[in-house]
Amino acid sequence: MIRDYKTKPIDKIVHPVQRFIQQEKSGGLLLGISVIIALILANSPLSVGYHHSLEQTFGFMWNGQSYFDFSIHHWINDGLMSVFFFVVGLELKREIIGGELSNPRKAMLPIVAAIGGMVMPALIFLALNPSGEMQKGWGIPMATDIAFALGVLFLLGSKIPLSLKVFLTALAIVDDLGAVLVIAFFYTSDINMYFLFVGFIIFGVMYLGNKLGIRSIFFYALLGIGGVWTCFVISGVHATIAAVLAAFTIPADVKIKENIFITKITAYLESFKNIDPTENNPTLTNDQLHFLEKINEATIAATPPLQRLEHAMHPIVTFVIIPIFAIANAGVSLDIDLNSLFDTNIAIGVALGLLVGKVIGVVGFTALFIKLKIAKIPEGMNIRNLLGLGFLASIGFTMSLFVTSLAFTHEEYQTQAKIGIFAASIIGGIIGYTILNKNSGTAESDE
Repeated sequence: MIRDYKTKPIDKIVHPVQRFIQQEKSGGLLLGISVIIALILANSPLSVGYHHSLEQTFGFMWNGQSYFDFSIHHWINDGLMSVFFFVVGLELKREIIGGELSNPRKAMLPIVAAIGGMVMPALIFLALNPSGEMQKGWGIPMATDIAFALGVLFLLGSKIPLSLKVFLTALAIVDDLGAVLVIAFFYTSDINMYFLFVGFIIFGVMYLGNKLGIRSIFFYALLGIGGVWTCFVISGVHATIAAVLAAFTIPADVKIKENIFITKITAYLESFKNIDPTENNPTLTNDQLHFLEKINEATIAATPPLQRLEHAMHPIVTFVIIPIFAIANAGVSLDIDLNSLFDTNIAIGVALGLLVGKVIGVVGFTALFIKLKIAKIPEGMNIRNLLGLGFLASIGFTMSLFVTSLAFTHEEYQTQAKIGIFAASIIGGIIGYTILNKNSGTAESDE
């Protein structure tokens, strides 16, 4: 193997990390480790310090008055998770413009599956918790954790058809959009209309900037964070809604077309090649730097800001933000009275909503639309591996934990919901993996 660069000692550390990050299953693996760490912290002598540290507050002072004086737990859920939802918004816009959701016929089936996978869990939960504060948890079992679900799917490698991975990804993205709408309409209260109006005015400025051709990431970051996000937080509307709205204003077009980009790059590379480098000098000449800058400018102009941002932020979300969120929210004390666990139907409602409702919704709605010939079954999919995908969709860790923090203020209710999430997600993941693994083995033997 020929290397085109000098190997440095730091490369022995950096390269394995890069390989880990580039693997699709790595995000789900790290999320699982984070959940285990949270459970250990919550069930060890470090428990008091763990919970106490999350309740520490910090904010900003101005003229003797404090602003945004939130706990660390609150900052993680409203601040860091806004970045997560911003990336969700970028992915959703990309899918609508040029991905699986851009073709109505192809998009119909994962959209229907996602809707079924949201409606059925909510109905099962409400059937078991029809009234009182417990009723507020109906949104918890509606969510699918895309990182965990895809992580399990990618453990099966090439044995699984690409169409299944694409279907589950599209389903999970639509599912995330559903969760955002649920949060916006059902888990938002005490709205300050003045700041909400200001937030939408700034959002309009960002949208106008897109239409005028502004491609500066700084422009959108300044208005998105300093304007839309801040105003939405003050207004009482959940910050994640601001993040998704801001994502939809990011330009998704290119400044120069592919053929022009190729012509420019070819000319720059030819000019770069014809420059005589300074002998015995490890640095570049000014002319070489000039053409490298031109190549960089052309590359940026040929890359949509939306995809550039998504590519840059995805590893941060997957390997930093989601693990921090899991450590902050998955810490449940397992030293609980089983009788008190079932004082309400929250745990069983969440567990059955995910494990039964998700499967019935995803598989049932999909099979119905295929049977009625409204939509066509994707190549490589059959009822058996659709059932496996249904169980993978019942993995609800991140989004379900997030909705739990919005639905309940009562710590006991939160604990009951989290136990239901953990139980259903683990069982669903194992069953889904087993079904798909057996199905792939059967398919291989049949060939």
